[in-house]
Amino acid sequence: MDKNYLYRDKKVMTMKIVTEMTGLSERKVRYYETKKLIFPERTSSGIRKYSFSDIEKLMDIAEKIEDGVLTREIRNDFFKRRKKHINTRNDTIRGQLNAHFK
Repeated sequence: MDKNYLYRDKKVMTMKIVTEMTGLSERKVRYYETKKLIFPERTSSGIRKYSFSDIEKLMDIAEKIEDGVLTREIRNDFFKRRKKHINTRNDTIRGQLNAHFK
């Protein structure tokens, strides 16, 4: 697995760091969470933790909203991209298995 992938997706940053890095308010970040656009992990005490991938996604969301895109459209776009990624990955694995067992 790609080492960059591991560090980019490790959820270690708090809300304070996220707001400093993105320039977004805590309220906006929480709003994006309620709209199912971002999915932070929670510690046992309820503190949200974010990854570098989450920061990139938040910046993308903020830019799209500034351009007038609705949160519903953003969520649908993310869902379509994720589904396409999963299908591509599954096709790759299926091809590797078929090649191995021929």
